Amino acid sequence: MNLLLITFSFPPAGGVGVLRALSLAKYLPENGLRVDVLTARNAPSVGRDLSLLAQVPPAVTVHRTWTLDVPFALRKRLKRLLAGRSTAIAPEPSSSIALTTAAPAALSLTRKGNPLKRLLADLLLPDPQIGWLPFALPAARRIIRRRGIDAVLITVPPFSSAKLVGGLRRAFPHLPIVLDFRDEWLSTTLNLVSFNNNQRARRIAQATERDAVQHASAVVLVTEAARQELLARYPDQPASKFHCIHNGFDTPRPIAAPSIPEPAPPPSTARTDIITLTYIGTVYGSTDPSTLVAAVHALPPSLRTRLRLRFIGHIETAALRASLLSLGDIVELRGFLPQAEALRAITSTDWLLLVTRDRINVAAKFYDYLGGGKPILAAVHPKGDVRRLLDQTQAGLWADVFSPDAIAALLTRVLDPAALDFISPATITPDRTVIARFHRRPLAARYATLLLSLSSETDR
Repeated sequence: MNLLLITFSFPPAGGVGVLRALSLAKYLPENGLRVDVLTARNAPSVGRDLSLLAQVPPAVTVHRTWTLDVPFALRKRLKRLLAGRSTAIAPEPSSSIALTTAAPAALSLTRKGNPLKRLLADLLLPDPQIGWLPFALPAARRIIRRRGIDAVLITVPPFSSAKLVGGLRRAFPHLPIVLDFRDEWLSTTLNLVSFNNNQRARRIAQATERDAVQHASAVVLVTEAARQELLARYPDQPASKFHCIHNGFDTPRPIAAPSIPEPAPPPSTARTDIITLTYIGTVYGSTDPSTLVAAVHALPPSLRTRLRLRFIGHIETAALRASLLSLGDIVELRGFLPQAEALRAITSTDWLLLVTRDRINVAAKFYDYLGGGKPILAAVHPKGDVRRLLDQTQAGLWADVFSPDAIAALLTRVLDPAALDFISPATITPDRTVIARFHRRPLAARYATLLLSLSSETDR
């Protein structure tokens, strides 16, 4: 079977957004699929990661086209300019109920004001990566014809790539096309981190998703909550069209020496009672750590001085960075590192820190945490899929992300040996059998089964 995998970002672009497409390109050939990848040559990314590129099998053919998107740093500056402010953090809900589809005012980029700003924001819909489509669609058509493609898999975000489903369906009425949502769009991402979510943006997003779902042969979601969300949203579509195939972790990992050495205190001042929490990944709207920061500030000094918070990854806004830096010398911001280097930090931490306000989506780093072998300390949505997976895998402890008091109580449990409910990392006993199900190799095998079944249905 010949598969065309369409993904806006692909190695050597770094960041967690490329890992699902990379894992499919890496493991699907083991299941009898020949894989071609179509991607953007100049896709913006938080950094380059050549160690990820080295994992692409030689048999995989990668086709790269241009996009009109702007570089990552410039795009961030443009976003702040259009917003008329330096931050775009979603407000905390007044309760633990999930965010609704009403757009938070703090995220809207088309408030009353400069007409030019509103015009620019409204041109980049459903997202700034719309500039890839004039290059990607004709390239996909050529590849399908020349390479004898039997099925197409399109992974989003960027959600503008969903428009490729309808474009390819019109050219190839009987070709199996799978739409892969790495994040649920309309109920969560559009509110928490979207470039523009005014009413016009929302209408375009809804129309884009509806058209793509209708024309897709199958729709794959990475959480069961997201699958249920789309099932309810499109009752006119057969339930058999919607599938859940989780993200996962990958081992063995490439070995790389850290480009930034671990800081070591002078021997005369070294402490043995420090507890280190390490966060790996981008800090942005849905991972806003403001309640964590408030909880740390509320700790008594005797506990606060035992804590070290280490953040490895891009910090989205100046406001988020300032919030973290308000914690003083107990926090360390190390910036973006290639994946192999970032994951090495797992070996030198006591707990892996997870923060998410999202009820439906599960960050890809959560699965790397599962595979890392260290316990997880999490501030999560109490009714979300991350909390459910933490309970299922028994991989760590969690507190309500909307409650600084609850987070402070959780931190006390791991920082204060005198506490009655004190818990050390050694007492966490994860369920390795359950965790093994989230390795990317068996998950890719499940994906191959779905793709082969769609191809077989077309042949009949």
